[in-house]
Amino acid sequence: MNRLPQQTDAPIHLVSVSGGKDSTATLLLALELHGSDNVRAVFADTGNEHGATYAYVDYLEQTLQMPIVRLRRDFTDMWWPRRDYVRDKWPEKGVPPEIVARALAVFERGPTGNPFLDLCIIKARFPSRMAQFCTQFLKTQPLTEHALEMIESTGRAVWSWQGIRIEESDSRRKRFRGTGSCVAHFDVLGGGLFNYRPLLRWTADDVFEAHRIKGIRPNPLYLQGRTRVGCLCVNSGKEEVRQWDLRDREHIERLDEWEQIVSEVSKRSNATFFPSPGDNDTARERGGIWQVVQWSKTTRGGKQFDLLAQLDESTSCSSAYGLCE
Repeated sequence: MNRLPQQTDAPIHLVSVSGGKDSTATLLLALELHGSDNVRAVFADTGNEHGATYAYVDYLEQTLQMPIVRLRRDFTDMWWPRRDYVRDKWPEKGVPPEIVARALAVFERGPTGNPFLDLCIIKARFPSRMAQFCTQFLKTQPLTEHALEMIESTGRAVWSWQGIRIEESDSRRKRFRGTGSCVAHFDVLGGGLFNYRPLLRWTADDVFEAHRIKGIRPNPLYLQGRTRVGCLCVNSGKEEVRQWDLRDREHIERLDEWEQIVSEVSKRSNATFFPSPGDNDTARERGGIWQVVQWSKTTRGGKQFDLLAQLDESTSCSSAYGLCE
C-alpha cells in the first residue's frame, strides 16, 4: 500500500470492516488514496458472526499490517434496569407470576457477554424486518461513538467510509440514488463527522477485482455459495439458510438454544429467530429455527424436498460470483 506523509490537519478516514467483499474493497480503496497513516479500520462484532468471518478479519489485519479495532457492545447498563422493570412492573400489568419468575431467573444470571443474545433478552424478542434493532444497537451506535471519541481525542475530522453499493438491493437504490444521475456519496453529520460511500456505483465484479489487484483473497464464505457473509439474520434467503445448515450446523444449534433462552423472558413464552406470525402458543413449533431449516431444503413453494440440493457436498466449492472457476 502507498504511504502518504502524515498531515495533522487531514481528516481521519475510518473504514467499517464487516469481513464482506464490499467493506474489504472500501478499505483497500481508502488505503490506496490516503495511506495507512490517515486510515483506521474498525470491526463491529455482533456476537452472531460466522467463525470464518472472525478469521478473515484477522487475516486482513495481518496481511495489510494495520490494526482493526474490535467493537463489542456491552449491555450491562441496560440489563439490570430491565430486570427491575420485569420484577416491579410486570406483576402490575397482570403478567402471571410463573412467567415473571422464569424471566427473572434469566436476568439474575447476569449478561451473557454475547451482544446479540443480550440485546434479544433485553428486548424479549429477536429482530425482524420491521424492527431490525440489531443494526442500530450493535453496529451504528458503537461505530458512531467510536468516531466521536476519535474526533475528541485527536481534534481531527472523521470521514466514516461505508461499503454500500446501490445494486445490492432496491431499498439501497431508492435511498442513495439521489436526483438525476447523482448518488448520495457524502453526508455531513456535524461535529466533524462525515459519511462517505465511494462504492455506490461499483459492481460485484469491480469489488472482487479490487481484491485481485491488491492480492487480497476474498472471505472464504464466498466459495460456499454465499452472497453475503454477515450474521445469519432475518434478511437471510432460503439458500443462505440451507448453506448454514449444510456447513455450519453448530451455529444453527446455538440459535436453537437462543430461541429457548429468549422465550423464557418473553411474556408470550415464545420467541423465534425467524418471524412466525399467528397463534403464539404454537409459534416455536411452527416457526422455530429447525422448521426454517427444513423449509430451506424444499422446492415448489415448500411443497416437496429438493433432491438435487441434498446431493451438495459441504466441502465442495460453490460461488455465486464465479470465484471457483
